Amino acid sequence: MSHAEAGEILGRLANWPITGIGLHPGGSNYVFVVRLTDPEKYDATRAEDESYVVDESASIYGIYKPQAGERPLRDFPSGTLHNRERAAYLVSQKLGWPRIPPTVIRSGPHGEGSVQLFIDGAPIPEGEDEPENYFSLRDDRLDDFRDMAMFDVLVHNADRKGGSCILDEEGRLWAIDHGLTFNQMARRRTVMFEFNGSAYPEELLANVEALISDLEADSDLAKDLTQLLSVPEIGDLVTRGREMVALGHYPVLDPDINVPWPMV
Repeated sequence: MSHAEAGEILGRLANWPITGIGLHPGGSNYVFVVRLTDPEKYDATRAEDESYVVDESASIYGIYKPQAGERPLRDFPSGTLHNRERAAYLVSQKLGWPRIPPTVIRSGPHGEGSVQLFIDGAPIPEGEDEPENYFSLRDDRLDDFRDMAMFDVLVHNADRKGGSCILDEEGRLWAIDHGLTFNQMARRRTVMFEFNGSAYPEELLANVEALISDLEADSDLAKDLTQLLSVPEIGDLVTRGREMVALGHYPVLDPDINVPWPMV
């Protein structure tokens, strides 16, 4: 997705009216699938009319995670998870990886929350009951997860499940679910132990160095992050980046301790 395309989608996610909403099953927090429609092709005065049909061709879909629906956690400050979704997206945009769907903070039917572009997943493989995930993809595409695993170290991800990546219809991998990030007090949790102790790709380390320089220069990104994260959390992000460059390899995590639940 080009910067121009991402910018256009961000504008739609932030400004188009939410014209439909449904609860997404299976989440520990309240997560909703929402439809957003071009205001020029939506008649809000007829929204309550059962005969009114919204123009699907003028609509996009998003994942809405309202602050009010966030379950209190012991290791994360209350009411901050939606901001962390947006922060992760901004950091990924600066790095150029991994591929995270455009994400904004906006008001919705249940108050302020994050809204992320909904990604249509690839069809479920014949004979399977679940969509593709890390465990079903790693044998054939393990190298494609290196940037995602490296990103998780940088943002201190406490919830990288096997299902928090999506294979879309064009075979591209997208990283999702970054509400449990950036908090040094949380335990890092992941299912991606195949990279333990291996060297970081040099080109990705160069991107991390550029990110550190950008944050230390009081850039627009640094200013944006201060609206989403605490000052110590931003400082920890810089520190982790420096440590990654200095060490040059993925950490060695314990699959008995550093594992999310459930794993998919």
